Amino acid sequence: MKILCAASEAAPFAHTGGLGDVAGALPKALSRFGHDVRLIMPLYRAVDARQHRLRTVADGLSVSTASGPLAIDVLEGNLAGGVPVYFVRHDPTFHRTGLYQSPSAEDYPDNTERFALFCRSVLEVCRRVDFQPEVLHAHDWQTALLPVYLKTTLLDDPFFRPTATVFTIHNLGYQGLFPPEVFPRLMLPRELFTPAGLEFYGKGNLLKGGLLFADLLTTVSPRYSREIQTADQGFGLDGVLRERRSDLFGVLNGIDPEEWNPAGDPHIVAHYTVDDLSGKARCKADLQRRLKLPVRATVPLLAVISRLAGQKGLDLLCDILETLMALNVQLVLLGSGEKGLETTFRDAAAKYPSKLAVRIGFDTPLSHQIEAGADLFLMPSRYEPCGLNQMYSLAYGTIPVVRATGGLDDTVIHFDPVAGQGNGFKFEDATPAAFLQTIWQALELYREKALWLQVITHAMTADFTWDRSAREYEQLYRRAVEKKGGQP
Repeated sequence: MKILCAASEAAPFAHTGGLGDVAGALPKALSRFGHDVRLIMPLYRAVDARQHRLRTVADGLSVSTASGPLAIDVLEGNLAGGVPVYFVRHDPTFHRTGLYQSPSAEDYPDNTERFALFCRSVLEVCRRVDFQPEVLHAHDWQTALLPVYLKTTLLDDPFFRPTATVFTIHNLGYQGLFPPEVFPRLMLPRELFTPAGLEFYGKGNLLKGGLLFADLLTTVSPRYSREIQTADQGFGLDGVLRERRSDLFGVLNGIDPEEWNPAGDPHIVAHYTVDDLSGKARCKADLQRRLKLPVRATVPLLAVISRLAGQKGLDLLCDILETLMALNVQLVLLGSGEKGLETTFRDAAAKYPSKLAVRIGFDTPLSHQIEAGADLFLMPSRYEPCGLNQMYSLAYGTIPVVRATGGLDDTVIHFDPVAGQGNGFKFEDATPAAFLQTIWQALELYREKALWLQVITHAMTADFTWDRSAREYEQLYRRAVEKKGGQP
């Protein structure tokens, strides 16, 4: 099949989280199955054109905007394995310090127009490079206008007539809201700004457009596809999603074994496998030294790598932090986000320098070193569409303690010491008491070395690679094409 993946970010070029990991990994898996798959994203300042050997394939490509034609350039590079990647270059729009936000962590006020331009550019790039996709796979609110344009202003365009659309919701909490006066700049029929279209409680909603107009919808885990159809996690769009439930599917994200594999990870001090775990002990000692914690082999080392936000349930960790610090444990945390949480963890690290190490920011090598060196990984998320760190942790034999929500519930099986089955620990209620009780259970098992080895073995032999997920997307792409073919 000819498949175009459109995303606002993708690893390794420029990414801020799970969306970028998915956009960079799924095309490679699809390509391994013999599909002609391409990826397209904006050319941000963060993209190192020289490092990635980008070359210009189109100069001055004209794209229609509400204020007249605008010229963009198109560059091309490759993902590992040879998957072509197109980059839309328009420096006033995309060449900025951050992808979506200023250095002060405020959203760029013109994000709606920025990604509307990207969507229209995607369609013009297809024409220029003569790539007529059978499936256009759009990701999150930044690309949600693609299925809208294809079903409205381009409905009768012969070039895109065979193109089916699949739209993936990575996090329903981010919807691309905009004031009504911006709507004319999207170059859509005026009648679409109604409650039956993109209007959402007096504002415009880009994500809603993708939900309404894509041929098929997916989320990044089976449980999350059910959760977002409820008022509790639907963020005001649960009614729309229930109406489209027959077209809504949950496909669990995967992880890239070329990047996340303790047997060959270039970022860690020693490699190891499920059959020889000796290297993990060396990784633990190395992590303790790096973070200036006492090097103690027998103390349980707990870890958090996370965006510091309310969604991630880190307020629960704050509530039990004093109790944890009274135990014989060490804790490392890597992340950034809400200033209040950053301050809380920094202050706690100053108070407990021999037990708690905090690094504020994003550090790829350190994230790998934490996954390899820690014993337990904490993810108390209030909601989690999929989550990737629990899968990285499983691959590295670092046992996850998670709240049973979204993809965390789909991937982590609570360990049963009687049956000897399970790969981690999870709790239901988003309360400090439930979180702490589950950590205690994990710590008790940690002292039972034979059982601990069992849970590590189950964790490291679980299959969460992208090949499994890509096969599910293959089936959905075919289903989308069949549905598109049956439409008038």
